[in-house]
Formats: sequence, C-alpha cells, structure tokens
Amino acid sequence: MALILIASLFSSINAYAHGTVGDYTFLEPIVADDANPKNELDLLRPQWTRMAGCRVFSLGFSLEKVIAASTPELTSNGVANDGLVSLTLGDDWIYQSPRRGKSASGFNELELLPKWAFLTMPEHEFRLSLGMRIIIPAGSPSVEAQHHTQLGPEFLWVKGMGELGNDGLIKYLRPFAVQGDFGYVPALGGRTWHEMFADNVIEYSMPYLNNNVKDLGLGWPLRNLYPYIEFNYDQLVSGPPGQTFPQIAATPGIAFMNYYVELSIATQFALNHASVAGNHATVIGLLDLFIDDIFPPTNWTPL
Repeated sequence: MALILIASLFSSINAYAHGTVGDYTFLEPIVADDANPKNELDLLRPQWTRMAGCRVFSLGFSLEKVIAASTPELTSNGVANDGLVSLTLGDDWIYQSPRRGKSASGFNELELLPKWAFLTMPEHEFRLSLGMRIIIPAGSPSVEAQHHTQLGPEFLWVKGMGELGNDGLIKYLRPFAVQGDFGYVPALGGRTWHEMFADNVIEYSMPYLNNNVKDLGLGWPLRNLYPYIEFNYDQLVSGPPGQTFPQIAATPGIAFMNYYVELSIATQFALNHASVAGNHATVIGLLDLFIDDIFPPTNWTPL
C-alpha cells in the first residue's frame, strides 16, 4: 500500500493547482518565500553546510494553510487560482558540530508568516503579496542566532513570461518566470539586531513548455522538471560588531513537480568574500506535499 501511494504521488499528472497564476504554475522555492497563498506541507527540508571550523545539519519543516479564499477567478486552462490569505508556521532542528568544543543541537526559532495576495493579474501571470514575518525564540538557546522576538514586513512577487508571444525562438522564453521576496525584520528587544533579506528565483517550467508552447514529446519525469537558480541576500544592517557584512549566495537546483508533490534539490555557493567563511559547501533538499490535493477536506477555510 505504501509503495502504491508513493508511486501515485510521483506519477505524471498534467493538471496543476498550486501556485498557479494565469497559465503558469510556480514552483515552491527552496530558500525564498513564495508569494502564492496555498495549502501545503514542507515535510522535509534537509540542509548540510560546511563552514569554517564547523559543520551544520538542519532539518526544516513548515505548514501553510489558506485562511481566506480568493474570488472565483479562473485561469485560461480552467484551474482556479490559489487563496487570498494564508498563514505559514515553520521551524527546523539544528545540529552543530564544531572542530573544537562541544556539539550543540535543538530546535531553532519558530517562524510565522501571514501572507495576503493583494494583487493578482492572471492575464499577465503576475501576483504581488504582503506578509508580516514573526520570529519567536521558542527553541534551544544553544542554536538560536538571537533570543528576542523579531517582527517586520515582507514583500513578495511572481511573474511569468507568457506574454512574450509565439514568434520564432522567442516562444521558448515563455516558460521562464521570476519570483522573489524582500523583507526587514528587526528585533523588538535586547541588543540591536535589524535583519534585511532578499531573494530572487529564475525558473524554467518544462510543464509550461509542453502544455503552452510546444509539445516536445517528453516523457515522465522530464516533462515535470523545473531547472532554477536562486540569488539570496541576507544581512544584519544593524547588529553586533563583525556580524553586519552581507551574505550573498547563488543556489542552483532542479525540482520535480506534479499535482501532489514537489521534490527539489540544490547546492549553494558564496558570491562574496564575507559569505565564504559561513558557506564552504551547502546541499539543500525539499519534499513539499500539496495537502489539499492529497486530502481534499483541508481546502476548508475559516474566512
């Protein structure tokens, strides 16, 4: 029975509902936040990082639930758009193994992200969202970066390139899309700790290529793939001495996505000198379940 369930989750299905704006279905980013409110469970998000003098392994997880449904707009392929407002709750377990000294492990800060998709334009494959990121130091002090609540706004976006047209080779650019976020989350107490971050994703949808541009006859799993690259920035714009340098990285990867699940893997490398000490080598994975398609009663919304 378990093998049948796993096979059905990864089987080839051409219909999509999650993160769909117009004809484009956006992937769930592996680092960046997604502008699309939806019902999903990031069941596993393992990450291994080799740093200067330390190795870190983390296992993240999060749950996103739509709490207010969108208006009954339909895309051109007849698939309904996602919700209007959602709430995400996430955490991760961390194990730190320094070359010298004792290892440390425990849960990290608890993160909440209520998100409102305030502008959706299906005909342009375009969506803008606003969020309020809340970071609560509810984990283990030995692995938390700091021990005071953080609160701040986050701006998110997605944009598909379907408007480029079907002329010549230009049509093969239509499966490209961008999505990203920008946020500022200062600590509400204790020492000065003002964190700013930004991420941008460039992705190429093989499902969009086959369904909306030209059917190349690709079989499973090739027709379900999304090659992508993320550019990630994080910085304490105000914080302890020696810790305010920007951390800039590139995260190339590939994702498989069907109607029920997304499976993604990526590596990350530093783009500036200040990031090298904290990122000699990184591997990140993601197993994301679309829970309202696996278990339809979760489509219920309180608003």
